Amino acid sequence: MASIKVKYRPSSANGNEGKIYYQIIHNRTVRQIRTGMHLQPSEWNAATASVIIAPSINADRKHYLQSLQKHINRDALRLENIIRDLTLKGLCSTDAIVEHFKKHTDSQSFFNFMDSVIEQLKRLNRERTSETYAAALSSFGRFRHNKDVQLDDIDTDMMMEYEAWLKSEGAALNTISFYMRILRATYNRAVEKGLTAQKQPFKHVYTGMDKTVKRAISLKAIRRIKELDLTGMPHWELARDMFLFSFYTRGMSFIDMAYLKKSDLKNGILSYRRHKTGQQLHIRWESCMEEITTKYAADCSGDYLLPILKLPSKKLRSQYKSTLFRTNKYLKEIARLCSIAAPLTMYVARHSWASIAKSKNIPISVISEGMGHDSEETTRIYLASLDSSVIDKANSLILKGL
Repeated sequence: MASIKVKYRPSSANGNEGKIYYQIIHNRTVRQIRTGMHLQPSEWNAATASVIIAPSINADRKHYLQSLQKHINRDALRLENIIRDLTLKGLCSTDAIVEHFKKHTDSQSFFNFMDSVIEQLKRLNRERTSETYAAALSSFGRFRHNKDVQLDDIDTDMMMEYEAWLKSEGAALNTISFYMRILRATYNRAVEKGLTAQKQPFKHVYTGMDKTVKRAISLKAIRRIKELDLTGMPHWELARDMFLFSFYTRGMSFIDMAYLKKSDLKNGILSYRRHKTGQQLHIRWESCMEEITTKYAADCSGDYLLPILKLPSKKLRSQYKSTLFRTNKYLKEIARLCSIAAPLTMYVARHSWASIAKSKNIPISVISEGMGHDSEETTRIYLASLDSSVIDKANSLILKGL
């Protein structure tokens, strides 16, 4: 029968932490498994092969050492199960034990599992969602100092510590909720696949939606942006015009603007499908929209309606992101010139259209339909098939104010 020993290797440098490793012995053949766990010589009991937790240590170190011991106990049990299964199959050897342990450890790795979810999202062409998952993993990785964690080790204590760390880093409540909801969705996927048991590790952390700072600006402020003289500043002028085009088109998102084709404009109607929801929207073409597209017609690549993406390229997504970054950078400078205190971004155009529409007593249902909202149940119930002419009239009413 194979045997398992938990060993401690002190560091060759005085004062540095030593390493925990597992020694597997079978038929006089010895193999070692590195664990990545570290602790001081005074924190290891060689006689009992266990962690020493002194009563005088601080709470953080105590929690760390307790988690190490739990990890060791779980690994030992896992190794015993592997040895038993391999022995019953007549396949037991030190190499087989190590191979099965590493394979099981990789499948139980939270970082590896989340990476696999991100790759799957990319294969499904859900690029934006994959980016949000990657951002959440990056944040959680910084909290963990890039040390991976097993799915079985994800618990309420860890998530509460992560929440506290996010707050110490200055993260807003909605940012905390954003990361937590993504990590929770990933964890739930692992539970569905039977990789870990459901322990509800997110039940004590914030996953709601906090009231955000108002992003909308007034029609008067938008008029100042429109009338701003940007002669000799073509990059700033383009950023301003893209902001105005978004506002003119009922707060069209930048990614939808980027992929607009000339063929989307037919018989005075601009039709497009929202990248975020897949919803088809139709907008009556107005003279202010025509002015912008005519102005940049020579700068557009291929069949694109606006000069955001350049052809040919396989990296359209990265082009869109870099262009959006530059556009928002110039918009912040434009806001300064126009004495607008709010941080101006492309997203402000969308918020502003909705806010101004509401101030003109345009029904919420019309606003929701005009912006392509399809996630609000009440809007879908009583406004499933609103005549687009009602929305066009609402948009014309707003644009006349400019």
